[in-house]
Amino acid sequence: MALWPVPVERLDLETEFGGTRVNACGPSGGPPLVLLSGGGTTSAVWYARVASLARTHRVYAVDLMGGPGLSVPGGRPLRRPADLMAWLDGVVDALGAERVALLGHSYGGWIALSYAVHAPDRVERLALLDPTQCFAGFRASYLVRAVPLLVRPGEVTARRFLAWEARGGPAVAPESVRLTGVGGREFRGRPVTGPRPDVARLGTAAPPALVLLAGRSRAHDVRRVAAVAGRSLPGARVVTVPGVGHHALPELRSAELDGWVAGFLTG
Repeated sequence: MALWPVPVERLDLETEFGGTRVNACGPSGGPPLVLLSGGGTTSAVWYARVASLARTHRVYAVDLMGGPGLSVPGGRPLRRPADLMAWLDGVVDALGAERVALLGHSYGGWIALSYAVHAPDRVERLALLDPTQCFAGFRASYLVRAVPLLVRPGEVTARRFLAWEARGGPAVAPESVRLTGVGGREFRGRPVTGPRPDVARLGTAAPPALVLLAGRSRAHDVRRVAAVAGRSLPGARVVTVPGVGHHALPELRSAELDGWVAGFLTG
């Protein structure tokens, strides 16, 4: 969190699933924007995006329930995708918002798209950063390389995996590598997952969407993801960001990337 360039207000929101930690910034009266990080990470990873986003929005970066971070499970257990959607309903309710924009990376992108299908009337805009399990499955090679994160979690394993995935592109920050290692070691729960979101259910209720893909992503076939996203979300803007890997995308310091996201959210 020391990397965040803007003042942060720490919120602990009570839901039926426990207390959810949210790092908030930006103008208090700005339109609400909820950030959902990837699996195995926390809300802290948004440090490179928040300065741009907080100029126009009240930004709420959420620690996912059941994963690394400072959200504390309690009360009703979160076990199924339906529970995950109910948890996010509770977070949005606790923020006092009727509608929010959603920005999700990787697993957080799957949550965001699933939520748009679940509650399209509550999603103003939808921005997805290299979302996984939304438009194509994982590459088998990616899953094989990720196995040590489960069986030998720690900083060394995280560093090797993230360096392999970056493959010559921008590296993930050392702070994020350490956080991923500690999170894997200390939080052994599996994330709640489910089928690919049934985007066809949205029909004309689909919110405006932006899909930004990591050109060097090893998580999935980027060209296939782009093609399927373009067909599944009519009217969505699909952009491939060259030279960057899956895990480094939310941390990429790029005025161009900031411009794409800010332009979409304020358009």
